[in-house]
Amino acid sequence: MSFQHRSHQSEPKLTGLVARVLGPVGPEVSCEECFELLDQYVDLEAAGADATAALPGVTAHLAGCPACHEDHESLHALVAGTDDGAPPAPR
Repeated sequence: MSFQHRSHQSEPKLTGLVARVLGPVGPEVSCEECFELLDQYVDLEAAGADATAALPGVTAHLAGCPACHEDHESLHALVAGTDDGAPPAPR
């Protein structure tokens, strides 16, 4: 019985791993494209707009790319006025 319990706990991790290996379902965005779109993406988020719909692929790229995700977090903090100059905490 403990095996079943343990396998249910690892399902979300396994599902996330499989999703990262398979890549995004929608349009793919490279790091270079993401960097070019990041200002616009954060501006849309700050305005309360649907940044995912406006810039397909960026959200998926940010979820799978630690470097671009860190850039997004820093820019988002800067726009929100919460950037204290310290590097973002590791996740």
